[in-house]
Amino acid sequence: MTGRSAIRENVFVLLFESLFNSGEEMEAQSLYYFDGLEHPVDEESTVYIEQRFHAVEDKLPEIDKLIEEKSSGWKISRIGKVEFSILRLAVYEIMFDDEVPVGVAINEAVELAKKYGQDQAGSFVNGVLAKFAG
Repeated sequence: MTGRSAIRENVFVLLFESLFNSGEEMEAQSLYYFDGLEHPVDEESTVYIEQRFHAVEDKLPEIDKLIEEKSSGWKISRIGKVEFSILRLAVYEIMFDDEVPVGVAINEAVELAKKYGQDQAGSFVNGVLAKFAG
């Protein structure tokens, strides 16, 4: 696997799965996920993806607070799980990863929302994340 977009997509999937599994279960879920990929990921990429996942996970209390502040009128519990996972990853990249430009984080998040979310997911994700760009 090469490319930041593909890595980002895999981190998103792990974040999404973590909403349904405990921390202990995620280790097994992660292995199951990588074993079931249509296009296998090399070991180096797998390690990097898992490191990114854990880096995001470590910041979730801060990230979730920021999402709730910026998604005016939306309680986190009302945000779809796909969109919420995408927002978590994008907010991590915007706030805590100096290597990812804000515009790239937003554009990639919108693309993930269009691919995995419901009809208006891209617009919703873009609207929330635009508040981080200002």
